[in-house]
This record gives sequence, structure tokens and C-alpha cells, in this order.
Amino acid sequence: MKIGFIGLGIMGRPMALNLKNAGHDLIVPERKSLTDDIRSAATVMPDAKAVASRSEVVILMVPDTPDVETVLFAPDGVAHGLNRGTLVIDMSSISPIATKGFARRVNEKGCDYLDAPVSGGEVGAKQATLTIMVGGPDAAFGRAKPLFDVLGKNITHVGPNNGDGQTCKVANQIIVALNIQAVSEALVFAAKAGADPAKVREALMGGFASSRILEVHAERMLNGTFNPGFRIRLHQKDLNLALIAAKDLNLSLPNTAIAQQMFASCAAHDGADLDHSALILAIEGLAGFSIRGKK
Repeated sequence: MKIGFIGLGIMGRPMALNLKNAGHDLIVPERKSLTDDIRSAATVMPDAKAVASRSEVVILMVPDTPDVETVLFAPDGVAHGLNRGTLVIDMSSISPIATKGFARRVNEKGCDYLDAPVSGGEVGAKQATLTIMVGGPDAAFGRAKPLFDVLGKNITHVGPNNGDGQTCKVANQIIVALNIQAVSEALVFAAKAGADPAKVREALMGGFASSRILEVHAERMLNGTFNPGFRIRLHQKDLNLALIAAKDLNLSLPNTAIAQQMFASCAAHDGADLDHSALILAIEGLAGFSIRGKK
């Protein structure tokens, strides 16, 4: 297929290259930040409108709801270059409510729309093992499925309505945040009590407390390596979506709110661009103690 790809950041770049390596034609908009491997792999067009005019499928992978709106509907945006029948796939993590509106506007152009946010981080993007949560019509999902198979391993058509995929992703981010907080508290507790936190992690990995967070992020916590796979500010954005939706649904999400405050503490101490596993720094700050032996 001729695939337009917009959003070539930490995750978007390896995703786009995986599609190219699978034999698809890659079309991207001009940006100063384009890397040499993308320039050599893709046809570079002046803007998103021009990308859409040359594409059968347009994939978006940008940070937030306003970014998606701009990419789609700015004067030089995707919507103004769409040919009838083009499939637009938003793989960003954004508002489910806004997604419904974006989909309607794209549908009015005679085009299909899928929201297909992902989980798995930079590693999953590079290794093509992403979890992909898809909302939208059955026929559009069937058309996109071969592309999703190139990008991920766990692909679920959550429902036929646009916004279903984004709702699933918000739920995912609640679980991930609370798991990061739980692992942070457990390691700080163990280390302050005098146990070796690395050995505690090793023991817990063999029991019911085992998780990908304990496997991957606890190692980051132990080593103090918080270079971003998924930035705290982006997880703050996702939890904000959860809390706004909870208010609309008349729900209480108390632990989600606490996790958001822990991320806010990290961000207030210049940690907004650290990996979200750095939430442990907020827990350590409350304890006046570091599991890495630095007060």
C-alpha cells in the first residue's frame, strides 16, 4: 500500500520503518527533524495535505489531542488532501470524545477512520510487538489488519464505534500507572526495611506479583536509568483523559488521581521528560530515601 505516516518520533519512526521493510511505500511530510534513514526510505512531501493526496492509508502517531486535530484539519492538513476511500488511522493516544468528532469529519470526506492506539513503548515499536487497540467499522479494520500485523502482536478490534480503541487505551494507562506506583512503593518499602531491592524483585518475579512493570520498569528503578521510553508528561496527559472522562461518567478513580499527583511531583522537579518509571523518585522523595543508596 501507499502509506502516509505523520509523527516520526520515538515510536513513530520505527513503526514507519517496519512498514517500509514489509514492502509498503512510505510517504512522509517534510520536517527538519527527519532522520537520514527515513529520508532514504520514504517519499518526502511538503506537508500533510500533500501526503494525504498520495496515500491510500494515512497513519498518525502524534502526542496529544490538539496535535491530531492540527494534523487533520489545519489548512495544510490531511483532511484537505484526502481522496475518497482513503483510510485514516490514528495510532496516537488521545481523547475518546474528540476522536468521535474527528471521525465524523473524516467520514464526511467519504473516508474511513480508525482509532488504534498502541501499548508497548519504544521497545515494542522497534520489535513490532505492539499491543494495538482498535475502534471503528469492521470493514475498515479488515482493511487495516495486514498493516497492524506488521506493527504488533496483540491486535484487538475493541468495537465498531470510533473512540472504542481510545477508551481501551485510557484503561490501559490507568493500569500501567497504578502498577508503576505499586512497584515503586514495594521497592522503597523493601529497601528501607533493609532488604536488597534487586533480590526482592528477583523473588517477586516468580510469584503472583510478577508483571511486565516489575520485569522492565523495576530494573530501570534499580539502575536509575530514566531515559524516556514513555515520558512522564505523556502519561500525565493520558491520566488527565481518564480523570476528565470519569467526571463526565460520575465515577471516582481515587488511585488514578493519586498516581497523577505522583507524576505531577516528578514533573515539578524537572522530571516531565523522564521515563514514567521515574515515578519512584516521587515515592523516594516522600520517604527521604533512595533504593540506589543516595539520600
